[in-house]
Amino acid sequence: MRFTLANWLTVSRIPAMFAIVWLMKRDFAWAATITFWLFIAAALTDWFDGMVARARGEVSSFGRFMDAVIDKVMVIGLMFALVNDNYFMGYEALAMMLLLCILGREFAISGMRMAAATKGIVIEADLGGKVKTFVQLNAIGWLLGARMFTQDFGDLFPAGDRSIITFIQYAGMGLYFLSAVLTITSGISYFRRHGHAVME
Repeated sequence: MRFTLANWLTVSRIPAMFAIVWLMKRDFAWAATITFWLFIAAALTDWFDGMVARARGEVSSFGRFMDAVIDKVMVIGLMFALVNDNYFMGYEALAMMLLLCILGREFAISGMRMAAATKGIVIEADLGGKVKTFVQLNAIGWLLGARMFTQDFGDLFPAGDRSIITFIQYAGMGLYFLSAVLTITSGISYFRRHGHAVME
């Protein structure tokens, strides 16, 4: 198998995730801004790799498989980093419980897909799964954006008026909780439609 440009774009999200987590722990000037924009670049490869593969006629089973796996690794890795770095304004315990639900769902669906594969059944990502991933990425982006404005652009806001930053923070938290709900409901939908692959 030839390692294509689309495959490189997909795999690039793994080192990007490590770099983002490392930067989240740094306190030098513009660290939060670099973190935010590096995440945006990594998130865009999730869309760009598929477009490149289709345009170049290089769509492959490896690419589809790795795209789905790396999405999960990056999203869950960054969510753990967010929970452990006080991005939830005192709601870290709730955020962690929801994250464990997300993690459980991903393991369950991955296990179901492997069981189905042994029977020659391929379970593709459906619209619910794609929407879930889109909301998860948006939640991470808004939370990183709130930290960026707080640390690197606080002087742009009038003294004592951080309402815009607070709005961004709560928007990110709201999207995070919504993503957990979508993750669970899409998991239930997967099992309703494909559970026969593991129940037989």
